[in-house]
Amino acid sequence: MTAQQIMIPTIASSSFNIRKDTTTNIHNKWHCHEEMEIICIHKGTGKQYIGDSVSTFLPGDVVFIGPNLPHYWRYDNGDEMLCGEAVYSTVLHFKQDFIGQSWLELPEAKAVKALFVKAERGVLLRGEGAIAVSDTLEKIYQEEGFKRIVLLLNCLQTMVSNNRLKTLTSMGFQPITAEIEANRINAVYNYILQNFKHTLSLDEVANVADLSASSFCRYFKLTTGKTFSQFLQDVRIGYACRLMLENQLSVKQVCYSCGFKNYTSFHEAFKANTGKTPKAYLAQHQENHV
Repeated sequence: MTAQQIMIPTIASSSFNIRKDTTTNIHNKWHCHEEMEIICIHKGTGKQYIGDSVSTFLPGDVVFIGPNLPHYWRYDNGDEMLCGEAVYSTVLHFKQDFIGQSWLELPEAKAVKALFVKAERGVLLRGEGAIAVSDTLEKIYQEEGFKRIVLLLNCLQTMVSNNRLKTLTSMGFQPITAEIEANRINAVYNYILQNFKHTLSLDEVANVADLSASSFCRYFKLTTGKTFSQFLQDVRIGYACRLMLENQLSVKQVCYSCGFKNYTSFHEAFKANTGKTPKAYLAQHQENHV
């Protein structure tokens, strides 16, 4: 998907940048940057859009993103229903050559180099490995000097040693960076996010892009790697997962709350997207929180 290129601020006394975010939608645009990014979500839930991947993010998630991979975190707190809930994340940006131009060619760095290749498609880490990365990021934030570099290398080693890393984007995803097109796709993107709970016609969304329906279909597939209907379904299922994790609605109530018109189509879409039926997904969540 077309993304706005942004500049990550740097300081002379550090070879990389780390910060704490406590504001929803701090980068409220589909964007990318030259730096690699490690983000740990401490508080808050929402949808993450990385390349052509759409999924729900949860507290404790760690995501590692390669250079120029478009991404966007949309907190549920942006929804008027959830205003006031705390959000909190730690974000670290660094360039691949942060300790020198050729360090990745060292024999000892072979595994890290492979990790960086995997990060070009985005990597999700959960569980004990994510906790270890989160703890290390906190130490990096508190430390100064050379210890920060050692800790960042430790952080990378933790990910290298983890055999449960999940790659996010598809093999065929190819980002397109053009400012004019970024404005158009962002308008479409935001319109879908604001209206997915209701019936959305192809003509309605094509009008937002100022294109005919047939031209919009080709345009959307080219820029996102997915058809409009596939993308809309991913957004709705992501929202359904969040509602089910909140455990305040029945499965059928979730179905209609996220924009589906009948339970059969919701059931099929949910299983295709998550690999589980809605009831199995809910049962697993309840079992994990007993």
